[in-house]
Amino acid sequence: MVIVLITNSFSLLVQAQYSLRIMVDKVATKGADDIYVAGSFNNWNPKSEAHKLKPFGTTRRGLVLKDIPAGQYEFKFTRGSWPTVEVTGDGREIPNRIEQVNGDVVQTCQVAGWKDNFPDKPIPNTATPQVSVMDTAFAMPQLNRTRRISIYLPKGYATSAKKYPVLYMNDGQNLFNLQTAPYGEWGVDESLDSLQPLLKKECIVVGIDHGNNYRMTEYNPYDNAKYGKGEGKQYLNFIIETLKPYIDKQYRTSRGPAYTYIAGSSMGGLISTYAIITRPDVFGGAGIFSPSYWIAPQIFDDAQKAVIKKPFTHQFYFYAGGQEGGLVVPDLRKMETIIEAKGAYHLQSLVMPLGKHNEATWQKIFPQFYRFITQ
Repeated sequence: MVIVLITNSFSLLVQAQYSLRIMVDKVATKGADDIYVAGSFNNWNPKSEAHKLKPFGTTRRGLVLKDIPAGQYEFKFTRGSWPTVEVTGDGREIPNRIEQVNGDVVQTCQVAGWKDNFPDKPIPNTATPQVSVMDTAFAMPQLNRTRRISIYLPKGYATSAKKYPVLYMNDGQNLFNLQTAPYGEWGVDESLDSLQPLLKKECIVVGIDHGNNYRMTEYNPYDNAKYGKGEGKQYLNFIIETLKPYIDKQYRTSRGPAYTYIAGSSMGGLISTYAIITRPDVFGGAGIFSPSYWIAPQIFDDAQKAVIKKPFTHQFYFYAGGQEGGLVVPDLRKMETIIEAKGAYHLQSLVMPLGKHNEATWQKIFPQFYRFITQ
C-alpha cells in the first residue's frame, strides 16, 4: 500500500509540469482595487488571497499558476466577490475565459468593466454592411440543436449574376463583430472588403457560431476521457448535409470542392483538418490556425489514411505561433510532413516565433490565408 501511494504521488508530480501566467494590462474602471482570479483551479473562490494579482512592472498585474497539469482552465476576474465580477464595457455578462494548457502559457487580458461599475459606452457593432445574420436558430438535425449563422456577401453580389466560392468558418461569433466577440474579432469582413477588389477574387463567407459548452465535443470527431463523446462527425455532417445544401439553394454559389473551403482556429482548426482529410469530395481547401491536435492525436492516423483524387490539388494553409506553448508547433510540423508526403496537396505554412493563440493574431494572418486559398 505504501508503494502504491508513493507511485501515485510521483505520477501526479510528473503530470504537474506546466505554468499558466495570467496577466492584466488594462482595467477600464476601479484600476486601483485589488483583483482576484476565480476559476476551475480554486473552486471559483472570488476572493482567494492565493489568487490575487500581483504587480508586474509599472502598469501590469498578474498571477502565475505553477506546476499544473495539461488541460482546459476556466476563470474570471473579480474585485473580491461575485457582485464585482468582470463584465463587458456596457455591463453585460461574459462567458468564462478559457485557456488550453499543454505547455507554459502566458495569457494577457483586459477588463472592460465590473458588474457594479462599468463604462456606459456600449461596444460598437463593427460588422460591415456585407454581413447579416442569416438565422438565429438554424436547425442542426444531426445534433438536435440550433445555431446562429452569419453570412458575408461580396459588395458586388446584389448587382451581379456571378456565382461565388464559399468559405465555411467555425467560431462564427468571433469573425465579424466586436459585439459578439468577447476576446476580439478576426475582422474577416473588413479584410475581404479590402482584399477582394485588389485580388479580383470574391468569396461568400458563412460563419457558424460555436456551441458554447458543446464546443469541445462538436469540434472533436473523437471521444475524449475528459470532455466526453466526440460529436465532430455529426457537426461535419450538419455542414455537408444541411447547411451547405441550404446555402447552395438560397445563394449563387459555385459548386464542388474546388470552390468550397473550411477554416477555423484551435479546436476549429482540428475540425477543419478532419473535414478536408475525410471529405475531400466536399472541401478543396482548409485554413488551419493554431490547431488543437494535442487533444485528438487520432487525427494523424486519419491524415495518413486520407486519399485525395485528382483532377485538382487540395490546398492546406497552416499557422502556429511560437508563443502558444506545448506541442502546437511540433504537432503542426508533424501534420505538414504527413500531408507533404502525399504529393496531391498544395501546402503553405507559417510559424511566427512571437505569434500567440488569440483572435488578434489570427486577424493578422487571415489576409495571407485568403490570398493562398483563392490563388
